[in-house]
Parts: sequence; structure tokens; C-alpha cells
Amino acid sequence: MRYRRPEGSSRELKMPQEGELIGVVVQLLGFNRVKVRCTDGKVRVCRIPGRMIKKVWLRENDIVMVAPWDFQSDEKADVIWRYDRGEAKALKAKGLLEVLA
Repeated sequence: MRYRRPEGSSRELKMPQEGELIGVVVQLLGFNRVKVRCTDGKVRVCRIPGRMIKKVWLRENDIVMVAPWDFQSDEKADVIWRYDRGEAKALKAKGLLEVLA
């Protein structure tokens, strides 16, 4: 059974800070890696960190927040957050997902 939050209670919308980007999962690659199309127009291979592996399940077309690596920043990043449907709608309403459409 999947856990659902009670109606009316939602977590605060997490906005990207400096050095973080929003993206859409394009492809699941296996070995805890996904391909993500980011708001800056680049497609990055992103690693799912160990603290998220069993707790957060990613699917294609999920909206995620990524943090590009210091080196190879145009090619690789880490997934740091997955937005649920309600949060994705709020991001779209704020205009942060227009670049990904």
C-alpha cells in the first residue's frame, strides 16, 4: 500500500538554490543513474544518492532537482529532490518549467 498525505497537508515547495537546477527524468539507466533534461537545456547523467535509493522511486517524466558536479558540470549531476504532482503543478504555475516543455 502506498502512503498518501492527508488532504490539506502538504510539504513546503522546495525551490532551487544557487547551483541547483530543475529537470525532467528522460531515461532510467540502471545502477542508480538516470538521464535528466535540465532547465539550462543540457542533458545530464545523474546519480541517485544512497539516502534516496530505497525511499524515493523515480520514473520517466518525474520532475526532479539536481546539483551539477563541480567538475564535468555539463555532463553529470546528483539528484537531490523529487517533486510530487502537486509540487510540479505549483512549479508550472510559477513558470519554472516553461523551458522543459
